[in-house]
Amino acid sequence: DAFMFYALATNRVRSERLDFRHRMADIETLNRQAMEGRWDVTAISFHAFPYIADHYALLPCGGSVGDGYGPIVVSRGALLPDQLRGKKIAVPGKLTTAYLVLKILEPEFEAIVMPFDQILSAVKKDHVDAGLLIHEGQLTFGSEGLHAVLDLGRWWREQFGLPLPLGGNAVRKEFSESLRQEIAAMLRASIQYALNHRQDAMAYALEFARGMDTSLADRFVGMYVNHYTLDYGTQGRQAIEKLLQLGVEKGIIAAPALAEIF
Repeated sequence: DAFMFYALATNRVRSERLDFRHRMADIETLNRQAMEGRWDVTAISFHAFPYIADHYALLPCGGSVGDGYGPIVVSRGALLPDQLRGKKIAVPGKLTTAYLVLKILEPEFEAIVMPFDQILSAVKKDHVDAGLLIHEGQLTFGSEGLHAVLDLGRWWREQFGLPLPLGGNAVRKEFSESLRQEIAAMLRASIQYALNHRQDAMAYALEFARGMDTSLADRFVGMYVNHYTLDYGTQGRQAIEKLLQLGVEKGIIAAPALAEIF
């Protein structure tokens, strides 16, 4: 996110009538705040969208989409995907898309909610049977001596032939269409600026990278800032709709909602 919004945060992309003030928080906190209607524009998990759809619409850009890869379930000892039933699994929040996809795959596990950056430690200390990793933990778990049980993005691609949409950006519905379009255009311009000035944008993003080295951070950004980030396109929209449809059909999402992307 810091990489994508570098140009907005540093006024490389600006508007005569709009001013952006940035607030940082983990994604589960932002999901909960979106349910309260706190922000004008906010990052959210796609899983959270049905619960805020009365007040927010999805923007057509700024999303994190894994194409054949995604959140990873890891364990301390060897564990197979079909052995997850009944296991105690640390998750980064019950509104995260990672949690939703794991529930679609295996409904019967005990979710232990904790901050995403504490999950690796919980697995290593054997406090849980497995952990659901988002963010850079997907790349670093091997160096921690942990084993990959399942890559949810790979499973999703194999099952449905689609990329896995994890998070996006939402804007208040009460804003006029012209204002929402201007916000979307500025976000897209910021993303394109970062891609065109990758070194400068990475240097800015590393200020928020929790000690990651440059090469690891660059690899992680490359995974989730891709062509779907500039625009979901037909396949990205189909993936979002499939995700929410399955969540409703399996009783995980309590309130059905269409993915309204203007």
